[in-house]
Amino acid sequence: MLFRQKELNFVPNARHLYSNGGYTLAAEIVTRVSGQPLPDFCRERIFEPLGMAHTHFHIDNRRIVHDRAYSYSENGSGYQAEPLNYANVGATSLFTTAPELVRWLDNFREPKVGGPQAIARLQEQAVLADGNKIDYALGVAIGNHRGLKTISHGGGDAGYRSFVVWFPDQELGIAVLSGLASFDVGGIAFKVADAALGDKLAPEAQPAPAPPETKRNYVKLDSQNLKQFAGAYKLDAGVMANFFEKEGRLMAEVPGQGTEELHPLSTNRFFIEMPAGEVQFSAQKDGAMRLKFSHEHGSTVTGERIAATPWEPKDLEALCGIYWSDELETQYTIKLKDGKLTAEHIRHGTINLRPTMPDRFATREWFMSEVKFQRDPSGKVFGMTLGGGRLTGILFKRRAG
Repeated sequence: MLFRQKELNFVPNARHLYSNGGYTLAAEIVTRVSGQPLPDFCRERIFEPLGMAHTHFHIDNRRIVHDRAYSYSENGSGYQAEPLNYANVGATSLFTTAPELVRWLDNFREPKVGGPQAIARLQEQAVLADGNKIDYALGVAIGNHRGLKTISHGGGDAGYRSFVVWFPDQELGIAVLSGLASFDVGGIAFKVADAALGDKLAPEAQPAPAPPETKRNYVKLDSQNLKQFAGAYKLDAGVMANFFEKEGRLMAEVPGQGTEELHPLSTNRFFIEMPAGEVQFSAQKDGAMRLKFSHEHGSTVTGERIAATPWEPKDLEALCGIYWSDELETQYTIKLKDGKLTAEHIRHGTINLRPTMPDRFATREWFMSEVKFQRDPSGKVFGMTLGGGRLTGILFKRRAG
């Protein structure tokens, strides 16, 4: 699937974006150069020399693993299984334990595998075309914690979460693993570091005193006032947000995050409970509408409205058909149901497409938050692009109308 990909998210060396596919390709390179499958290569060259007897790449789902921990996610007031339902190597499928990950970390102190040269190479940070050095090196992130240098990396798949950090100057390694998707492995790792390193750490920045319980005085806005803020907004976080008036309330909908009510604090300022913060709208001289979301913890997100009212096309039939991706070897069937457009997929089921502007639609699915239909010079629809998360603009060609 990687070899079939034809497009890039951005010009190489222009910026950095983590990629699981990069590690999958690295595993393929190791296999071709060494003549061994990656699991065999790593067992002989890394795991056995470091005494990691309970570590392996899991590529056979039928294999029984003694004392295996399964993964879970929260489901309302309880939990549900979150199975890891595939087996490929490079970016995932490593079965290990926290004590054995610490053995791997200790190789930074005494390089039994690779030697000092390889350890130094692992820590070389990439430099972009504009001269900026990024925190990412070769499979590890270079940073600092309270004045001390750190070498670290986190991972997550299904409901599994992991984090390792090495303090080279203090020769301290910490590994935290969890089978629960919501568990903060990185936060726990650094709390352990604080307890272990004590006065070697720089003083922790003291948070500002917590403000007294905020009493918010909401105002009443009529439906007409609320409707002026309605529309589809492109956020700088790379996602689409839809705002709409419903029964005298202003609502916000973000793919993958559900729908939340905005409570009016003034004529253009609102409080939203999840994520907690304020949304402020500002009309521009050119007629555009912008918003600024200020999270209670200090971060901000901005966005601009790309469509004040949902696009209401009259010829949705022209968009219907079967669309096929050569890169993904999968297809979506675009259908018209009760005057609304839907996308049907063999695994994802039926996905509703909400019009935002001519030939553009939004969905609630994170993996295809935006759908754009493509036309040739004559105006005939020949395909659509969709995407979400780290992938954008995947082309699906129209096979049949």
